Amino acid sequence: MSDSCGAPEQGTALPANVDAGKEVVLNGKVTSGGAPVGGAFVRLLDASGEFTAEVVSSPAGDFRFFAAPGTWTVRALHRDGNGEARVSAEGPGLHEVAVAVA
Repeated sequence: MSDSCGAPEQGTALPANVDAGKEVVLNGKVTSGGAPVGGAFVRLLDASGEFTAEVVSSPAGDFRFFAAPGTWTVRALHRDGNGEARVSAEGPGLHEVAVAVA
């Protein structure tokens, strides 16, 4: 599948070359009423609210960002609604993020 923004393919499995013990990985799912939301624009904002990155959620609602340690806001925008979640990722590892849109 090709997307126009050039974002890497989103999914639940980490690529083989990623060591979650050394990198900060924000991995999550966009849902609406408990159902996965594909095609949502998922934005990563830093602690000051500045835009950092954007990906499109997979058909299963999955998304992933590689980030620096810190506090982040993940915002999802979709025709079904918008939602956001905050995540504190102070060190390396896989940090799960759930974003519900309404």
